[in-house]
Amino acid sequence: MNIPLVGFNHVKTSNCEIEVIDLEALYQCKERLTHNPTLPHRVNFNHIIHIEEGEGTHLIDFVNYPYESGAFIFIQKNQVHAFDFSHKPKGKVLIFTQEFINQALTNMRLPEFVPTHLEYTYKPVFIPDPETISSSEILLTEISKELHYQESNPLITMFLFSSLSLILRRVMPENHHDKLNKNQLSKFNDFVARLETNFHRTRDATYYADQLHTTYKTLNQICKLACNQTAKQLIDTYTILEAKRRLVLDGLPTQQLAYELGFEDASNFVKYFKKHTLITPSRFQKQFQGV
Repeated sequence: MNIPLVGFNHVKTSNCEIEVIDLEALYQCKERLTHNPTLPHRVNFNHIIHIEEGEGTHLIDFVNYPYESGAFIFIQKNQVHAFDFSHKPKGKVLIFTQEFINQALTNMRLPEFVPTHLEYTYKPVFIPDPETISSSEILLTEISKELHYQESNPLITMFLFSSLSLILRRVMPENHHDKLNKNQLSKFNDFVARLETNFHRTRDATYYADQLHTTYKTLNQICKLACNQTAKQLIDTYTILEAKRRLVLDGLPTQQLAYELGFEDASNFVKYFKKHTLITPSRFQKQFQGV
């Protein structure tokens, strides 16, 4: 099985870093796309999917999450996911790049986007109250209208997006990373960025603390506030998640993957994987072959 890596289409959006797609349009044109959105694919941008009407499940990093009318589904950069169009849901897909977030953060107050999918209590599907749903749908419509306006103003788009983000953040279940101050949040994001680059070289939390010019104790405190995990637990969570992605994404044999992830031998990797997932890498891989 070959899971495609899907990039943001800057040609389609005229180099804009954000786009609103109608769900109905997406499943009606899926045959003309370079990838099948109903099959697992990895994305290098963020999604906020709003289900206006319908029900089904959404596959996110190999877990099926049920949804129903009113739901918001959050997909973050580098996650593997797949749409469920079996019941032809109605709604919108808001996609945006990290560059858009960076631009917005320099112009206005906006919640930082942090890797919440690394939390033990990760819940990517959320149904707010009816009033919030109504306000959010209006903002999604206004974002779409502004993006299609001939003289579209990027600042208006950013303000609308900021409003949507803040409204949803206000009513979402508690997010641990809201407890971080600006300096802690910066260090946490730096830690995650370094982890993404170096996890196959080392799983030593002390190494990352040294790289961040902080202590192991301080890094642990930051990680507990951000994800309710220690730094080592977060390293293991990310390593297992990436192992799952590569097992399915690249179809790698266990021995090769063990080598690429920095394990001394395949047996150590199998023990590590089974400890955290309760199944072997090969068994996990077989579960998703032919999906």
